[in-house]
Amino acid sequence: MSTDTLGGLTGTELEGFHSGGDTEVWRRLGAHLVEQPGADGVPVSGVRFAVWAPNANEVRVYGDFNGWDGESHPMQRVPGTGVWALFVPEAHAGSVYKFRVHGADGRWIDKADPMARFAQSAPETASIVFESSYEWSDDEWLERRAKAQAHAEPMSIYEVHLGGWRPGKTYVELAHELVEYVTWQGFTHVEFLPLAQHPYAPSWGYQVTGYFAPISQFGTPDEFRYLVDTLHQAGIGVIMDWVPGHFPKDEWALGRFDGTALYEHADPRQGEQPDWGTYVFNFGRNEVKSFLVSNALYWITEFHIDGLRVDAVASMLYLDYSRGDNWVPNVHGGRENLEAVDLLRYVNLHLYARVPGVMTIAEESTSWPGVTRPVHHGGLGFGFKWNMGWMNDTLRYLEEEPVHRQYHHNLMTFAMVYSFSENFVLPISHDEVVHGKGSMVNKVPGDDWQKFASLRAYYAFMWSHPGKQLIFMGNEFGQRSEFDESKGLEWWVSDLWGHDGLQKLFRDLNKTYKELPSLWKLDNDPKGFRWIDANDAQGNVFSYLRTDDQGQCLAVAVNFSPVPRTGYTLGLPHAGVWREVLNTDSPDYDGTGQWGNLGQVEAREVPAHGLEASAEITVPPLGAVWLLWDPRETAELPGDPGLQ
Repeated sequence: MSTDTLGGLTGTELEGFHSGGDTEVWRRLGAHLVEQPGADGVPVSGVRFAVWAPNANEVRVYGDFNGWDGESHPMQRVPGTGVWALFVPEAHAGSVYKFRVHGADGRWIDKADPMARFAQSAPETASIVFESSYEWSDDEWLERRAKAQAHAEPMSIYEVHLGGWRPGKTYVELAHELVEYVTWQGFTHVEFLPLAQHPYAPSWGYQVTGYFAPISQFGTPDEFRYLVDTLHQAGIGVIMDWVPGHFPKDEWALGRFDGTALYEHADPRQGEQPDWGTYVFNFGRNEVKSFLVSNALYWITEFHIDGLRVDAVASMLYLDYSRGDNWVPNVHGGRENLEAVDLLRYVNLHLYARVPGVMTIAEESTSWPGVTRPVHHGGLGFGFKWNMGWMNDTLRYLEEEPVHRQYHHNLMTFAMVYSFSENFVLPISHDEVVHGKGSMVNKVPGDDWQKFASLRAYYAFMWSHPGKQLIFMGNEFGQRSEFDESKGLEWWVSDLWGHDGLQKLFRDLNKTYKELPSLWKLDNDPKGFRWIDANDAQGNVFSYLRTDDQGQCLAVAVNFSPVPRTGYTLGLPHAGVWREVLNTDSPDYDGTGQWGNLGQVEAREVPAHGLEASAEITVPPLGAVWLLWDPRETAELPGDPGLQ
């Protein structure tokens, strides 16, 4: 038996955890392979188990290493701390275990390890000792990421529910199939719905029970590392949903861990989230701060994740979120959750300081000011924020019959009033194709020609709008059914008319988008956008310019009417040749091929829309065109003879 039954863990090592300053707490708590000097001087290998349970009367660890004997391995308090630890020489990598906690409430409850790095697949709930042996091959990616300027680079995100993309696939299988598909489609990033361990595998994953363990349904943590590594080697970034806002009440998980409200607030007005029937973290407790900031850093450093999309930020920021009159004000009498604000700032500051090139993205559905403003300027410090207002407004417009859209024209233009107040991502996420909201195809009125033409026009508008882009899997080929997490995507329709064309459009949208800095270089600068005509409500047409800082200029015209716009006067900043680099009515996209500009238009020095030149163009019915100024052919063209 080891001479040190605590496995070398001391109170000094845990001071940071108790003060809220330990940002790598997974290195101290949980299960770790260690070597201890034996009684005869011969080193003894085993596992050190450590768990925070300050109010417990007793804690034991048991598992397959002791025949699941819940009596034989009582743990000991680390002096001066609320942590219990024990060195077990019989345990090893792969050992399955649980903690048996005699809580302050007098009950014995079996608990999963809050710091477990691997866990059994549901419905089993035990933790598994795991030490990584993975050797990464993404150094080139990480070096490039460290120098990246995410706001001034292309970002088109493919949001994935891993279990529903192609059901039954493992991390290793997906490392080939998903990477091949995303590469073909041309997305720059994938965003995974939560992959931390959760008890119901077919769910979306937002009820996290194992914050430090990739869900074992698809394989081991090292197999998940292989998936991330393979994506990076293909030049694809990885974003993962992170859920610090709430956790489920499963008795074997975090809730009432030592018989008291340990990770959560004791007062249900602060410690429970009525919308989801979950507990809310006690963000002001130092150990919880250490747990959460460590968890965020863990995914970034241990799994090379490039960004965390933080779920349900609004539910964290407001004390009265979904609580009616049943809430507790802050010390100033307000509704702002000051402890959650401090926690979010802490996480953002730490991640950006520790890992160059990392990004955090807030799903924040209100008008909280300064979500993406730096902390030292009073903001929350996120890199990006989902633009929920843009999403809601534009989908409302898309759902209108074309004849009625003229009365709702401002729904498509209003976002430009605030577009540069934050660093935005434009999201068409899983939330928009569930719970009776209908698939994207079925949101659009009309027959199939109108549905698919409208969607092509909408996505061309989205991809040319200031902000980064995100779509949920299946949207790229126009899945007709709502997303059902228990089923896979309807891949069989992707070869059919309309669906195939939409999928090919996404491939070309991503390709052209990445090739044109005017579409992303100045995403967060008003200099990168100018309306040509924001007021053609009667025609259902929107036209605007996107520019970069090197003189590249792209003109966009989108027609949400089923009537073609021929001879349509479009003001332009330069006379000369403007090449048609995208036309959503192309036969390649299952369009008619009848309405285009023969590859280019010539702008003459005839002012229009407050610009120095103009051209007569064709905008397809329910279609969009992108026109790129060609500075190589800028010889002065005469004005309209009829106007001279």
